[in-house]
Amino acid sequence: MKTRLADIAAQAGVSEATVSRVLNSRPGVAEDTRRAVLTALDVLGYERPARLRRRSAGLVGLMLPELDNPIFPAFAQVIERALAHHGYTPVLCTGTPGGATEDDYTELLLERGVSGIIFVSGLHSDSGADMSRYVRLVERGLPVVFVNGYAEGIDAPFISSDESVAVELAIGHLASLRHRHIGLAVGPERYVPTARKIAGFRRGLAAAFGVEDAEPWIERSLFSVEGGQAAAGTLLARGATAIVCGSDLMALGVIRAVRERGLGVPGDVSVVGYDDSPLVAFTDPPLTTVRQAVAPMGAAAVRALLDEIGGGRAPRTELVYRPELVVRGSTGPAKAASGDDARAVAPGVVPPPTAGESAPPRSEPIPSG
Repeated sequence: MKTRLADIAAQAGVSEATVSRVLNSRPGVAEDTRRAVLTALDVLGYERPARLRRRSAGLVGLMLPELDNPIFPAFAQVIERALAHHGYTPVLCTGTPGGATEDDYTELLLERGVSGIIFVSGLHSDSGADMSRYVRLVERGLPVVFVNGYAEGIDAPFISSDESVAVELAIGHLASLRHRHIGLAVGPERYVPTARKIAGFRRGLAAAFGVEDAEPWIERSLFSVEGGQAAAGTLLARGATAIVCGSDLMALGVIRAVRERGLGVPGDVSVVGYDDSPLVAFTDPPLTTVRQAVAPMGAAAVRALLDEIGGGRAPRTELVYRPELVVRGSTGPAKAASGDDARAVAPGVVPPPTAGESAPPRSEPIPSG
């Protein structure tokens, strides 16, 4: 016990005698000091004595589409920590192929009497989904908050990353590296984040090169490594020297496709991901990506939900968080294809398009998927 008290005291920055007084519920300890000792217990992995355990303020559902994509556990960690800090017990619900659906989990959460639900990249992000399911939740008075994906007609707070700006940042970076043939590998366009990425891609190519028709450089696939690999095959066949991806997982699939063709990253093809998932800084090569503001977005979602639970009214406008370009090793200068392309260009300056190159040739049909 001596060592344990010393560890806790060192972590909390107090004396062992103070730790003993807190653990034995003795008077004479300031509230801030008491909280510091209890936090030290939690950080060091010690179980609080039963008399010191905080009672749960209630259950809150946290709905995620999956855990395979590392960005979703990252959101879960931020949101769960914030909820626990305010005394709420998070109930994590994740979809699995052939398993319980979002609607199934919602019914289960309602049966458990949850105080509210946070939906991350749920059906609300699918423009083809029936949004009446959420309208019914709001009408019955259940506080709900939506992260990444926006739908009209739902009287609830929405928190989103600026997907359009994310792609424009990526294009600006690649253009400064003299890439002129840039592709976009994304998921199905019925999802709001994908549609926004595509809109940003069109604007980015128009601003950088005056391209009026970006469609030949867009490949819609699945949100997975395999989806990125499939999309890359088509884009590489069209001559893309750089590919912007809808997620980090898709970017890993693109890198796989590039290497299968005997090419290198970034020597032959530059790749930009999206999310800045944990561990992508340690891939080979470390992935250049656009970072979602996961921590502030998760904190904002919890604040909005707690406002709603407390009887307040969180802002109904969509809160949009600007992402950040993180440059690592998967992007580099484009290979000089001609004397014109090889001319010196100052960093950050986009070279003007050569005659006849404002749009790529339509040598192949665009796949419908």
